[in-house]
Amino acid sequence: MTARPLSAVVLAAGEGTRMRSNRPKPLHQLCGRPMVLHVLDSLAELEVDRVVVVVGHRAEWVTKTLIDHAPGSLDIEFVEQVEQRGTGDAAAVALTGLPEDDEEEGDVVVLPGDTPLLRPPTLAALVRHHREHQAGATLLTADVPDATGYGRVVRGRDEMVARVVEDGDASEEERAVTEVNTSIYCFRRSLLAPSLRRLSPANAQGEYYLTDVVEVLYEAGYRVQSLMVTDPMEAAGVNDRAQLAVAEAELRDRINERWMRRGVTMWDPERTYVDAEVELAPDVSLLPGVILRGDTHVGEGAEIGPNTILVDTHVGERAEIRQSTCVNALIGPRSRIGPYASLGPGSEVAEADVVAPFSVLPGGQD
Repeated sequence: MTARPLSAVVLAAGEGTRMRSNRPKPLHQLCGRPMVLHVLDSLAELEVDRVVVVVGHRAEWVTKTLIDHAPGSLDIEFVEQVEQRGTGDAAAVALTGLPEDDEEEGDVVVLPGDTPLLRPPTLAALVRHHREHQAGATLLTADVPDATGYGRVVRGRDEMVARVVEDGDASEEERAVTEVNTSIYCFRRSLLAPSLRRLSPANAQGEYYLTDVVEVLYEAGYRVQSLMVTDPMEAAGVNDRAQLAVAEAELRDRINERWMRRGVTMWDPERTYVDAEVELAPDVSLLPGVILRGDTHVGEGAEIGPNTILVDTHVGERAEIRQSTCVNALIGPRSRIGPYASLGPGSEVAEADVVAPFSVLPGGQD
């Protein structure tokens, strides 16, 4: 990929009223991690010089979470969108967090903070496509059977993208289009700021749409490219609890598949729940009804389940845990736990020890 500067903007200022929660939408949990951290994971295959996260609703909470948990390899700057005036305004605010660069022509990736299923190779392909075609902007698009609620992609000369029409502003003919905008973009950075200044809130929502930049660039004679995502689920947004559950199920399937390909046996993957931060060694066996959460590590050859919950627990190699609950516990190699045992925070089980059925170990006991 061309070694010119690349920045990223994550739009995470929305309140997410449809979530019906005091928690900011970007911080709702998916597989044990805040949703916005999964979005940042999508940058993994890009050499990004700076990431700007636009915060707004409960800004201090979002900022602190990312400072504490975001990958240390990312140089993150936070800017606040005080008044929610649309994605175009949010992008304009974001540019204030990027250092001025008058000598080199760079690009900027813009993505929403509620698309946790986007894969790193897809985002890298978008940037590569953008640079190979020397585009002013490139959109990630998807072909969906039901485009209700999505912005439709309208083509112009040479099949370039001429504009994106939001669902509420679309005509009947435009609503029949099934290619939709995913709200994930790559822009030539020098063109983005002047294009944003030309936006108008004259639309159904009375907001500044980032999508309107597409028409501004197209009318100015710049190439506006698109790359269609193979799996539309990657670009699925999360706006309410039902969509959160769908995204959670998809992400759990990916996590389970990854571990099985690394040598973990799952008797029933549909009844096995493994958080994103969990670490499993080869030859681990997970029986039906296993839930592994938080900072849990399971050693080689261990067998967990059925119907077992481990939270922030470290399990030694070849240990066996049956129908038990362990929270913040340390379980030695070749030990045997349960069935129906309960290990409280701070519990430690020595190597090759046995915790009898129906035992309850308060924190700090062996």
